[in-house]
Amino acid sequence: MCLQEDLTSRMIKGHYQSSFKLPRSSEDCLYLNVFTPANRNPKSKLPVMTFIHGGGLVIWSASLFDGSALSALEDVVVVSIQYRLGVLGFFSTTDNQLRGNYGFKDQIAALQWIQENIAAFGGDPSSVTIFGESAGAISVSALVLSPLAKGLFHRAIAESGAMTMPDFVASKSEDLLYRQNIVVKVSGCDLASIADCLKKKSEEELMVIAKRMGMMPLPARVDGVFLPKPVEEMLADKEINKVPFIIGMNTQEFGWVLPLLFNITGISEGMTREAAALILRNLPLMGPKPKAIPFILDEYLGDIDDPLEIRDRFLDLCADTMFGIPALRLAKGHRDAGLPVYFYEYQHPPSLLAHVRPDYVKADHGDELFFVFGGPFLRDGVLFAGPATDAEKALSRNMMRYWANFARTGDPNSPGLTTWPPYGAEEHYLGINLKLKASSKLKEEKFKFWTEILPEKVRSLAEDGSDHTEL
Repeated sequence: MCLQEDLTSRMIKGHYQSSFKLPRSSEDCLYLNVFTPANRNPKSKLPVMTFIHGGGLVIWSASLFDGSALSALEDVVVVSIQYRLGVLGFFSTTDNQLRGNYGFKDQIAALQWIQENIAAFGGDPSSVTIFGESAGAISVSALVLSPLAKGLFHRAIAESGAMTMPDFVASKSEDLLYRQNIVVKVSGCDLASIADCLKKKSEEELMVIAKRMGMMPLPARVDGVFLPKPVEEMLADKEINKVPFIIGMNTQEFGWVLPLLFNITGISEGMTREAAALILRNLPLMGPKPKAIPFILDEYLGDIDDPLEIRDRFLDLCADTMFGIPALRLAKGHRDAGLPVYFYEYQHPPSLLAHVRPDYVKADHGDELFFVFGGPFLRDGVLFAGPATDAEKALSRNMMRYWANFARTGDPNSPGLTTWPPYGAEEHYLGINLKLKASSKLKEEKFKFWTEILPEKVRSLAEDGSDHTEL
């Protein structure tokens, strides 16, 4: 497990109520895990599904994910990879001593290893699908953009994350200053020699920096090499790796796990409008400019005063800002580049977590992982293993089949499954629940608010010099 602060074990114990034993974190961490079907033909050439874990680019590990059920039930090779996190993986400086994106380059090195070696495990190097969740999905969308990754994979799946998310990409040197100043202060290094200084730090000293940073991500950087240009420009100019793409989100991405990580507590009984405004101003990764916040609160809270309704709408606001709208931006960008895109909304809260979290939580961030990795069919002692209803077992089989079909052909559909239409001009998507249903125009009005109405209101405010009273 790559060097990181102790948030992962606390999250596992607090949220998943699991006794899963984590390996020790270390700088010596660039390993990968390979899962193959037990009865595979030695000469087989199976599709390869390469998983990139999430954790805000600062925590988590490939060791948390057991690919044995997915591999066995869908006859694929599953690979989970590690990459450097936090300061070691993504810190960059305004003077270019450190250019960042090191964790992404680790992912590219893993994909190169797969190209050279996966045939020995029965995998087909010409049929590699990258898939990831949260920061792993951000990584997937980064690799789809990067020219350094060209030809190393052939399909991509991004679950609840995109490079279009706020605060995850630094396009200008000024975007690096805040985090750079924190690292300089905590490390005691002089900026002029910070690269050499950090290289001499012990793991214990690096952990001090990690504790101070917490869940604050060190962003990807437009460095002219891994990311030649800002993300929006690359999408607009269609400068992307030409691969089919599944992109999706969960119904309530900011329901339980992320509020816990960001220490947002005491909301079971509801929220006040003032609390919602305060959190929005101070929460990392949200990204709105201060002048935009009153308009955002107007849109989501309206004139309601019920604390429970305020809480639920505020959680939807956070989810839309961090995940929903960025995912839709990404889908539209790839669709407009003429590439096959499939979109989904995962909607079912797993029953095994019902006793852990409040009943207002719907399909939360990461909930789909239990089903994608075949949690109902994994052995005891594995993190995402657990009991499931018969309907949930069927859901897990369906999700594994969709993901594996896509890995085989670039199309998730096959006989016996509910038809999943491409995103296309009609903006179709699949609602993934105990009953599968195709729909269209997900969050159409909210997307218009974030991309058209809000920017215009902020521009008008700047032009006329007026103010908008804070709620």
